[in-house]
Amino acid sequence: MTVSLGYLGSYAAVLALFVVGVAIVAGALFANRMLRPTRPTPDKLATYECGVDPVGEGWAQSQVRYYVFTYLYVIFAVDAVFLFPWATVFAAPGFGMTTLVEMFVFLGFIALGILYGWRKRVLTWA
Repeated sequence: MTVSLGYLGSYAAVLALFVVGVAIVAGALFANRMLRPTRPTPDKLATYECGVDPVGEGWAQSQVRYYVFTYLYVIFAVDAVFLFPWATVFAAPGFGMTTLVEMFVFLGFIALGILYGWRKRVLTWA
C-alpha cells in the first residue's frame, strides 16, 4: 500500500532533509564545543597572520598595483567565462559570422582596457 502525499509531499521531504542536515551540523558543533579543551593563553589569543608576529599598529598602507592586478585577473576570468559558451555557439549553423563579430567587439573592449593600463604604466610590477 502506497501513501500519496500529494503536491506538497515532495516539499515536505526536502524540508525534512533540511531539518535533519541542520540538526546534524548543530549537533557536531555542540559536541565540538563540549569536548574541546579550553585553555586560553596570551600567545593563543594574540593576532596571527601568515607566520609574521604583529609589530606596531594594525594599519598599513598597500600599493594600488596589487588591486590593479586583481582587477585584471577578474577581467580575464570573466573573459574566459564568455569565451567558452561563444565557442559552442560559434559552430551552430547560422551563428558563425554574427558571433564572430560580437566576440571581436568584446575582445576589442578588453584590449582597450589593457592598452590603457599599459600606457598608464600600472602593469609594471617593479
